[in-house]
Amino acid sequence: MENPSGKSAIGLDSNLAAAIGYPIGLLALILVFIEKDNKFVRFHAIQSLLWGLAMVIAVVALLVVGLVLGFGLGMVSSTLAWTVGAVFTLLYIGWFIALFGGIIYAAIKAYGNQMTKLPLVGNFAEKWSN
Repeated sequence: MENPSGKSAIGLDSNLAAAIGYPIGLLALILVFIEKDNKFVRFHAIQSLLWGLAMVIAVVALLVVGLVLGFGLGMVSSTLAWTVGAVFTLLYIGWFIALFGGIIYAAIKAYGNQMTKLPLVGNFAEKWSN
């Protein structure tokens, strides 16, 4: 990958534009469409969007499975339904930690001019940013 020093298409330093694209998804979306020359910024913008999409898919899947199991087991035993609810609450907490941990980790690495790939989405972002 190219040297990340320089400016992005929006006039910010490359590392700053790449880093703030993680917590501000709208900026990442804009950078995907307007950034053509700086592969470093484009990689991080695409990775940010893919990470957000993967996290939305994960939480929807958890919600659907949790609701189906909760209602289904609620018909059989309220104690069993409560236990499943408690387990899914812990899974939601883990999901939030993964979501925000990934955002913070990637933003720090981007600000440090590093091309760090997040799990599940990093290889796609690298492939699609070229």
